[in-house]
Formats: sequence, structure tokens, C-alpha cells
Amino acid sequence: MAQLWGGRFTKQENELVNAFNESLTFDRRLAEQDIVGSLAHAAMLTQQGILTKEEGEQIMEGLESIHKDISDGTLKVAGDYEDIHSFVESNLIERIGETGKKLHTGRSRNDQVAVDMRLYVRNELDEISDLLLELLHTVLSLMEEHQHTYMPGFTHLQKAQPVTLSHHFGAYFEMFRRDYERMISIRGRMNVCPLGSGALAGTTYPLDRQMTAQILEFDGPCENSMDGVSDRDYVIETLDALAIAMMHLSRLSEEICIWNSNEYQFIELDDAYATGSSIMPQKKNPDIAELIRGKTGRVYGALVQMLTTMKGLPLAYDKDMQEDKEMTFDAVDTVKNCLTLMKGMLSTSRFNEERMKKSAQQGFANATDAADYLVRKGVPFRDAHGMIGQLVLRCIEKNTSLDELPLSEYRAVCPAFDKDVYEAISLSACVSRRLTKGAPGAMAEEIAGAKAYLRMIEDLDKSEER
Repeated sequence: MAQLWGGRFTKQENELVNAFNESLTFDRRLAEQDIVGSLAHAAMLTQQGILTKEEGEQIMEGLESIHKDISDGTLKVAGDYEDIHSFVESNLIERIGETGKKLHTGRSRNDQVAVDMRLYVRNELDEISDLLLELLHTVLSLMEEHQHTYMPGFTHLQKAQPVTLSHHFGAYFEMFRRDYERMISIRGRMNVCPLGSGALAGTTYPLDRQMTAQILEFDGPCENSMDGVSDRDYVIETLDALAIAMMHLSRLSEEICIWNSNEYQFIELDDAYATGSSIMPQKKNPDIAELIRGKTGRVYGALVQMLTTMKGLPLAYDKDMQEDKEMTFDAVDTVKNCLTLMKGMLSTSRFNEERMKKSAQQGFANATDAADYLVRKGVPFRDAHGMIGQLVLRCIEKNTSLDELPLSEYRAVCPAFDKDVYEAISLSACVSRRLTKGAPGAMAEEIAGAKAYLRMIEDLDKSEER
């Protein structure tokens, strides 16, 4: 195995130890980040006179040729190397000779892997943020389309009050908005550069840490070299944010599974986002929603694993931290796939509006509105609550609904009832009268706010590009 540290040792590593210790099988994913970080380090060493101009140019040309060959598939990131760092450095030395050995001047693998991982996480946060924005646009289009699609709102999985599908999706817009803002917040907090921290105590070479930070588009260098090499808070925060996003996706997936059931029939999934049964030809299963729901536990596991890995580590770097990569790579891939699939599934689904409306009309979802009707007639709410409870019992006994119950039955319970009660408890009235901010009757305002929010983000992105 190609190693960078053999001088101190007189015996070869045990083969099992080699296999247990190596990380190239997974950290090869950081090849681009490792080369980009090395290019910044080489440019700074040259600027500071630690490398001659010729040496710096030779090293940077060599690194760029490695990057090109990896990108076009000419060079495979594989072989008997301990990690991605030894792979890149060994290939550099093979290409340019002894000068390649000078690249590692003023640098440790500890700050090298720290910058690689920060570059990777930062890029993935950007990509996940973009996917969340795409999902927000999809949800917003559903909110606009279904402002008058009535459905039952639920508490305890029981019909509670009438709402609209627009209002229901508005709740998910807020969840995914918070997910987006968490990604942006983490990115801002983690955007400091650990290069120059060395193994843990910096270096005697006159490095310009501000320069490397600027080249790599960090806000600046980290303040403490021990923290620079041992900090994995940004990984934990990212996994935490990913776990919360998966929880939101899982909740929506659960509802899709329920709505897709024969008992509900609220939604018809596009064939591209459903599967069949190997034995029951009539089946159309919501497998994608179920898998998103199932993979949530996988991302939760990554968060718990990372917290457990870090909980007992003394300063500064410890080999345990090598365990941050596989779980993070897997969690990131999982969330990106789930966001993409959820967007596609929602945008191609069809909603059974008549079925949803009929369901909202059943189950006494308008009972609270009937009580409010009495309150407007001067009946105390607590008394009104009890009277409507009696009417619900009568409906159950007669197998009918509040909408169909004769006025005589209403008046037998309370003479304040009049024929206008039927309009008062209609779906349109139940929804439209709820005009407090955030309520289903105020969806026009909520949709306008959501549009303004997404426009603000787009305008901000455009100004940053300029």
C-alpha cells in the first residue's frame, strides 16, 4: 500500500490492518476537492516564496493534469493507496518527479482532509438547497391550482374541520421553506478554511491562510488550529438538517400512501411513480412514497452514528473522524434522490377532487361551524358545543349528516337555529369564513407571500451571480 509516513516504521503493516485503515474505497469521492485544495495550497506556497515559481507551476500543471484525467476517465481512482491524499500525491510525483514531494510542505493530512470535507459538504448544501427550491415551486403550483379543492382536515387521523388541498400543501411549503433556510444557515456558519492548521498546531512556514481561504471562496481561515482539524460540527449540523428534511418528506409520503388507498382514493399516482404486484394484477402500489418513508431511518442513523463517533473524542484529530465520510455520502445521496423523486411524484399526480369534497362533507367536519353559528346567535360556546354534540348523535342514529338533518331536529335541540344554518355549515362557508392569517380562507395572502419569498431568493441569486 502506498503510504506517506513509512520512515518511522521498520515493519510492514498487517494486511488486515491495511484493509481496516484504508479509506480510498470511499474517500475517492473527494478527489476533486483534494485537487482543488492542493492547487490553492500550491499557489499560496509559490506566492510566499516557499516554492519557486517554476516549482509551483510544475506542481499546479501536474495537479490539473490529474484532475483532467480523472474527469475524462483516463485515470481511475483506485489502486493500492491508503487514501485519496496519497493517491493524488503519488500520481503527482510519478508525473513530475521529485518536485511533487514539495506539495505537502506546511500541510498535514489532518487539515487537508478537513478542507476536502468542508468543500464537499458546502457544495452538497448548495445542491440540496437548489432541490428544495424546486420542490417549493412544485408545492406552490399545487397551492395555486387547488385553492377551491375541498378536503377534510384531520386530527388524530379523524376528520376535524374542512380545509382545502391548497391549505394542506401550504403546511408542507412552510416545512420545506424551513429546510431550505437550515441549509443556508449551516453553509454560512461552516464557511471557514482549515488549511494552514497543520496537524493541530499550525506550522513554522510563513503561510498566508487568508490567501488560501480566498482562493477556495471561504469567508476566512478558522480561528483556532486545533478546532480547524477536529471540528465536525458542520457535518453533524448537515446530517441533522437532512434528517429533519427527511422527516418532512416522510410525513408527506405517509399521507400519499393513505390518500392512495382504496378507502380514501384522494390521489392517483402516475404510472411512472408506482409499481405493481407480482401476484395481484389489480395492484398499483405507492412504492416510491413508501421507500422515501423507509429511507428516513437511514438518514436518522447517519446523524446518530456521527454524534456517537464524536462524543468522546479528545482534541485534536483522531482516526475515528474517518468515519464521518461514508455516512455523510450516503445521507446526502439519499436526500437528493428523495427530493427529486418527491418533486416528480407530486407534479405528475392527479387529485380526485370530487372524492375529497364528498369526504369533507361526511364525518361531521362542519360541527365546529355549526357551534359557531349558535355563538353568533348569542349562545355561549360551551352550551353550543354540547348542543351540536347532541345533533351529531342524532345524525349517527339516523345515518345522516348535519347537512341533511331536517331543520326540525335542529330546533328541537335549540330554537335559535334557522334555515340559514345550512349555508353556514356548507363547505365553502366553513372554509371562506376562516380568514385569520394562515387559515384556509386566507390562502390568497399565503400564496402571495410564498411567491414573494421565492422571487426574493431568485433575485438574491441573480445579484450574487453579477
